[in-house]
Amino acid sequence: MTALTAFVMRREILLLASALLLCAGGAVAWYLLQATVLTIAVAPRDGTEPGLIKAYADALEADHAGIRLKILPFDDVRESAAALQDGRADLAVVRPDVLMPTNGLTLAILRDQAMIVASPEQAGIKSFSKLAGKRLGIGAQKDADYWLLKNLLAYHGLTLETAQHPGPVGTNTVLLVPVDPDGVATAFKDKRIDAFLSIIAPSAPKALALVGAVRSVARDGKVEFVAVEDDDAIIERFPKLQAVTIPGGLFSGRPKLPADDVKTVGASYRLMARASLSRPIAADLTQQIFEKRTAAAAQTDSAEYVLAPAYETTVAATSARIPIHPGAIDYFEREQHGFVERYGDTLYLLGALLGGLVSVLAWVRQRLASLRRERIDDVMDRLLEITGQARTLTDPAAIDALTIEVDGLATDVVRFAREKEPDSRTMAAVAIAIDTARATIHDCRLAAGGAVRPTRPTHLRAAGMAEG
Repeated sequence: MTALTAFVMRREILLLASALLLCAGGAVAWYLLQATVLTIAVAPRDGTEPGLIKAYADALEADHAGIRLKILPFDDVRESAAALQDGRADLAVVRPDVLMPTNGLTLAILRDQAMIVASPEQAGIKSFSKLAGKRLGIGAQKDADYWLLKNLLAYHGLTLETAQHPGPVGTNTVLLVPVDPDGVATAFKDKRIDAFLSIIAPSAPKALALVGAVRSVARDGKVEFVAVEDDDAIIERFPKLQAVTIPGGLFSGRPKLPADDVKTVGASYRLMARASLSRPIAADLTQQIFEKRTAAAAQTDSAEYVLAPAYETTVAATSARIPIHPGAIDYFEREQHGFVERYGDTLYLLGALLGGLVSVLAWVRQRLASLRRERIDDVMDRLLEITGQARTLTDPAAIDALTIEVDGLATDVVRFAREKEPDSRTMAAVAIAIDTARATIHDCRLAAGGAVRPTRPTHLRAAGMAEG
C-alpha cells in the first residue's frame, strides 16, 4: 500500500489525471459541436428531386452548417419510402399516395402536383365521362402517376388500357398513349391522341409548355380542362391525394386560360423524417431548407416550388392524415430550442459525471493522505516501542539490531520527506522520536559495556533532508 500511495500521490500523476479529465471534457464538447449527418433516401431517379436534394446538400456543406446530408439514391419513391420505414434512412423523399411510411412525418413539401387533363375545345372533352372511348396522351409515365389515373378513372366507371391499336377504343375505356413532350402538338394533328394528361406542378415551365402545345392546335386557341367536380368525395376515398385548384389565367392572361378556376386533384412529393428524429434537429433542418432555398435555386429551378405544409392549428398538423413533424412545427411557430434546452439533459449528465469524478479524486487524495499519515504514525509508534524495549536489553547483539531498525525507520522517513513535503510539526515529532530512541539505545549500550557507535545528530539529518 505504501508503494501505491507514493505512486498515486506523485504530482505528475495528479497532473496527468487532471489533463485526462480536461481531454475528456474537450472530446465531449467536440462531439457536441460536430455536424449532424442525416441519411436521406432520394427518388425518383429521373425526377427533379435528386438534383434538388443535391443542391441543398451542397449549400449546407458550403455554409458549414450544423447539419449535413448523405444521399441514398433510389429508382422509385416506393423504395425511398421503404428505406425510411425500415430504418435505412433518417429522411426520405416520399409521395404519400404511393407509399406512406408508418414512421414518416412531414418537414416540407418539395413540390405539389396537379393532374392536368387538357384538350382542344373542338374535342368536346369537359369531364371525365367524356374521356370514354378516347385516346389520352401522357409524357414521361411513372408508375405512381399510372395508378393515380387508374384509380380516378375507376371511380368514374372507366377502364384504363395501355395497349396501342389502330382501331376504335372501347366505350368505357380510356387508352393511354405515350407521347414525347416535344411531340404533343404533332400527336394531336395526327389524331393519335384526343387529350393530354400531365401530373405536374401547374406553374412549372414544363406545364406551361405542354398547355401551350395543346393551345397551338386548338381552334382559336381555346383549350378545355377536365375538372374534378367531386374532389371532396375523391379525397375522402383516396386520403393520400389532395385537392388542387388551378387558378384562372395561370397559363395565359389574354385570352384568360383557363377562363375560370379548375378544381382537380393531385399528389405531393414531401421531405419526410422518421418520427424518432429529435425535435431540435428536425427544426434546424426545416430552417435550413427554407433559408437555403435561394442558394439551392441557383442550381435547380425546382427549389422555387418548396413550401411549408399548410395547417391551421398545431393539433390539426400533428393529427392530420399526413402529419407534420413536431420539430418542423417548432420552426413554423418560431419555438425553436436554444443550446441549453437542446443539450440540457446531456450537459446535466456530464456535469453530474464530472462532479462525481472530482469527488472520487478528492476522496482518493484524502484517503491516500490519511494512509500517508498512518505510515508516519506507525513509524513513530515503533520508535516509542523501541525506546521502551531498549531499556530492558543487555545483549549487545539485540541492541545492535534495534540500532539497525532505527536507522531503517529513519531512512524511510527521509525518503518520505523528499517525496511528499510533510508538515513541519510531523517532522519535528519524528525527529524527537528518532533522537530519543537513539539516545536510549546509546545509554543501554554503555550500560552493557559495549562499544559506542557514532551517531549522526537528528538535526543534521533534518538539514540533509531539507537539502535533498
